[in-house]
Amino acid sequence: MNIGVPQETHPGERRVALVPTSIERLVRLGVQVTIEAGLGTSLSIRDDDYKKAGATIERDRRNLLSSSDLTLRLRKPPIEEVAQLKKGSLHLSFLDPFSEKSLIEELARHQISAISMEMIPRTTRAQKMDALSSQANLAGYVSVILAAERLSKIFPMLITPAGTITPTRVFIIGAGVAGLQAIATARRLGARVEAFDTRPAVEEQVQSLGAKFVKIDLGETGETKEGYAKALTPEQLEKQRQGMSKVCAASDVVITTAQVFGKKAPLIITSSMIAQMKPGSIIVDMAVESGGNVEGSRLNEEVELNGVRVLGLGNLPGRVAVHASQMYSANLHNLIEEYWDKEAKTFRLDLDDEIIKGCLVTHEGRIWNERLRKA
Repeated sequence: MNIGVPQETHPGERRVALVPTSIERLVRLGVQVTIEAGLGTSLSIRDDDYKKAGATIERDRRNLLSSSDLTLRLRKPPIEEVAQLKKGSLHLSFLDPFSEKSLIEELARHQISAISMEMIPRTTRAQKMDALSSQANLAGYVSVILAAERLSKIFPMLITPAGTITPTRVFIIGAGVAGLQAIATARRLGARVEAFDTRPAVEEQVQSLGAKFVKIDLGETGETKEGYAKALTPEQLEKQRQGMSKVCAASDVVITTAQVFGKKAPLIITSSMIAQMKPGSIIVDMAVESGGNVEGSRLNEEVELNGVRVLGLGNLPGRVAVHASQMYSANLHNLIEEYWDKEAKTFRLDLDDEIIKGCLVTHEGRIWNERLRKA
């Protein structure tokens, strides 16, 4: 079996799908790995480093795509490249399947079996393959670092001869993977941290990190079987905004992480809430790429609204591209190892397996995933 790894073509993307350490592991399984020349340039990884790990270097991108039995990427493929993929081959990457109808249909039409990395189930067995959580973890860290760099205050309390400096107040909205890492990072920097989540069950996790859990009675809430927060009703969203308004007004930094998988992100921070915040405060909208949690935030821009600086920067994991690539690469090689047939030396697509059922979106010329078909 030949695995092909093309360069990422998305503007500004520095992450790569495979790093040399993962290639070493795959080669030991008996896999032939071919990478596009210059794959690791953005991370200062030389082609020679990949060669030493056992990879073959290919300069012709079209030839790489057409000869690969299994293609590994980070970003979704350009739709015009789908026809260049080997018929019957397997493709692994983030695909944003609920928003990319044309791409998914094109993959099916060209007989490509495609695994969507963001649809890996959140189960104990699948943790080592869960790329969405890996990248969200790093995004949570980056969001706090960005806020700390732009805030005109320091995070920790300091007792000095000139007086006591009070700690910065940070409010994290959403205590999923990204939110919990944001809480932990802000606490390590010495901030006073409060957090809110629609799932009461995460209160203990928030408190274990040294943050205060903000309680707002929204009625019946919870999480999906995949581990994501359930979408709120319009009435619940309004109650949430009212409950959070005072906390936002008292905070120096607000970080929003709320996303509903496969849907537009809910609007959580309105312009009227921003107007009540202190001038010089910072808001980081981590959901800006899926529609945004903050009214007025713009993708890849920093805007000032009523004296409050709103950061709508996309691809936060890409700002720590070395570790983001290492984690994503590990997720990929763990997935391949899990389904590797050592005797046949091939990737075994087990259609009855719960993980494959969750993440396989196209197969045998049709949309395979039941949830995606219904959508």
